[in-house]
Amino acid sequence: MDNVIQSRKTLLLIWISLSTPLSVQSRCTTRPVIFNFGDSNSDTGGLLAGLGLPIDPPNGRSFFHGESTGRLCDGRLIIDFLCESLGCGHFLSPYLDSVGSDFTNGVNFGIIGSSILPEFVPFNLNVQVMQFLQFKSRSMRFAMRGLGTHYDENVFRKALYSFDIGQNDLSNAFDDHLSYSQVVERIPSILNELQKAIQTIYDQGGVNFWIHNTGPLGCLPQKLSLQSKAAAGGFDRYGCLATLNAAAKAFNDGLSSLCDKMRSKLSNATIVYTDIFTIKYDLIINSIRYGFGNPLTACCGYGGLPYNYNINVTCGHVGSRACPVGSRYVSWDGVHYSEAANAIVASKILSTRYSKPQLKLDFFCNAT
Repeated sequence: MDNVIQSRKTLLLIWISLSTPLSVQSRCTTRPVIFNFGDSNSDTGGLLAGLGLPIDPPNGRSFFHGESTGRLCDGRLIIDFLCESLGCGHFLSPYLDSVGSDFTNGVNFGIIGSSILPEFVPFNLNVQVMQFLQFKSRSMRFAMRGLGTHYDENVFRKALYSFDIGQNDLSNAFDDHLSYSQVVERIPSILNELQKAIQTIYDQGGVNFWIHNTGPLGCLPQKLSLQSKAAAGGFDRYGCLATLNAAAKAFNDGLSSLCDKMRSKLSNATIVYTDIFTIKYDLIINSIRYGFGNPLTACCGYGGLPYNYNINVTCGHVGSRACPVGSRYVSWDGVHYSEAANAIVASKILSTRYSKPQLKLDFFCNAT
């Protein structure tokens, strides 16, 4: 009975977080401009704008009423909730979107499928950084001429630079049938490239960085449906692939150490490292407490239990079906989290308990 009561309370909290903007938690008066770099976990329409690839319903059904916003989710992403928490007037527009873009809140360079390495592959991290450099250069020229609402040097200095990328580097390596040791051997070079990106932005005057680590790769229904027990090294007690999660932890340990090193190296820089892995893994292992059922099953997909994921019939394609109540699922499409799960993740991020140092997001309001 206690579990039932707790589950109902959690469902109520999820409903409140989904229907009420998180901006009530913010004390912002002057909101920071945000420049985001990432992959599908934070893409608000970049791939749709850049390549014209359709991202069809039921994506977007929970919040955007079926409109194709380019998000791989039934509603809002973590970055959307974080923007809401600051009281932003609208979500981040993709850099590549030529219609309806509004960059007053910042710019989203993140694009579905992006990784940190290799370099010069659209739209991997160093390409996103080059796009930022181009955006900054042109904005400065327009600002000097007094044209439009483009940013000046002061705005770029006070801006918040967020990073949510690295999952695809690990995912792609395992998809290429590399062993755990081979994947781990790649991590230093991956992190070195991320360090170069941060250093480049710092050299351009940026001093505020918000960095997410990567989530529990071995708990994604996609990976569970494709990896055999023998190849993956077995399952943990919650049904996730142990080796893939171990690789994610190795990456995160290295990323945490990198952030520590860069704090001491980059004078006047504020670098917040946020432990997304622990937050997301908690949704899996304590799914009942959060009101979720079958935490390793995709809401939208094909194949039924246990994972409802088929690489040939993914969400939005002919033959796939979506569950009636997405708020009961952690996973939306086997790779990306549902809006309900994203709302919980965002609320935990905003609590500061999972960040190092434990700074609130609105610390970056009125940055000097």
